[in-house]
Amino acid sequence: MKQLLNHKMEEIIPALIDISDYLYYHPELGDQEFESMKLLTNLLEKHGFQVQTNIVERQTAFHATFSGAQPGPNIAYLAEYDALPGVGHGCGHNLIGTMSVGAAIALSKLISEIGGTVHVFGTPAEETNGAKVPMSEQGIFDKLDAAMILHPGNISHESGDALAMDAIQFSYTGKPAHAAAAPEQGINALDSVIQLFNGINALRQHVTSDVRMHGIITEGGVAANVVPEKATAQFYIRAKDRSYLNRLVLQVKDIASGAAAMTGAALEITNYELSYDNMITNQQLSEVFTKNLKETSELPVHPAKESYGSIDMGNVSQVVPAIHPYIGMNKSDIIAHTTEFAKQTITEDGHKTLCDGALSLAKTGYDLLTDEALIHAIRQEFNQSKK
Repeated sequence: MKQLLNHKMEEIIPALIDISDYLYYHPELGDQEFESMKLLTNLLEKHGFQVQTNIVERQTAFHATFSGAQPGPNIAYLAEYDALPGVGHGCGHNLIGTMSVGAAIALSKLISEIGGTVHVFGTPAEETNGAKVPMSEQGIFDKLDAAMILHPGNISHESGDALAMDAIQFSYTGKPAHAAAAPEQGINALDSVIQLFNGINALRQHVTSDVRMHGIITEGGVAANVVPEKATAQFYIRAKDRSYLNRLVLQVKDIASGAAAMTGAALEITNYELSYDNMITNQQLSEVFTKNLKETSELPVHPAKESYGSIDMGNVSQVVPAIHPYIGMNKSDIIAHTTEFAKQTITEDGHKTLCDGALSLAKTGYDLLTDEALIHAIRQEFNQSKK
């Protein structure tokens, strides 16, 4: 019966390609993906899915379900469809959304025979305020047995790690004064930001090698002859483990407070984006998907590579067994977050990536729905990882 998925996928591939290409030519930024969401949910509804939109108070988020007559596992595909400013779909989210929707639709055609429920979650704004974070926090994924997302890349490789990340803003307020005539009357907020950078740079010697701390000054004064009253810095602080990152962030905040004390400026610390947890790949689930991808795609699948990025799928992996593998687009020299990467998604190779990726996800879903022992092993590994 699993071979029927090939036929079911062939029937819907033209519609998937049309949607993916449309998303490429009409990119929408995070939390503004109204047309993108509409296209994906309309296709799901056309194939019998029950769709709820505006979940977790995000207007472009959705949850679609298709259940068989018999009980069984709950399998989820996660869809992304936000673009990058000035670049468009330079991270290939037009493919991600359509691969997940396509996998779910193909699998739904067999649900009546095998039982269980297939879910699709539309998860806006992965590039900024990832909706998977509030979804994870609010228990949206708690009843799932497995969650999958497949990301296009320059090459195919297994699901691996991703760093936990906090996005922190440090806002200093001083006192303006004429920088030449009365500097003693001023409190220099920019000096606080400079000392913040110096302190963080000194901390780098005393952190684990996986840590990444990088920031910019978004506000630093208005004129050279005016003591800066306002100065602001934004940092991403990343580490492989959430618990270690939490301790590290406390150190960084102490440095920020020390910088304020050195100058006399007032300090406000806020998070300017949602925090992402580290990705925990479920190896049992990853092995099943990798086997299906190798059988489906002509391209080699490489071992997981070390990642220094951060993804909101990490938050999902903390509450349900999950994977986030990559599928290559037959162009090993392309770099993500570029217009060249975006253009590759609408080539013949990009369309084949869409087909192979959706089919591999669908086959993995079939394996999960029909193998009770596999579901048990995946859950057992997940429970052990949480310890």
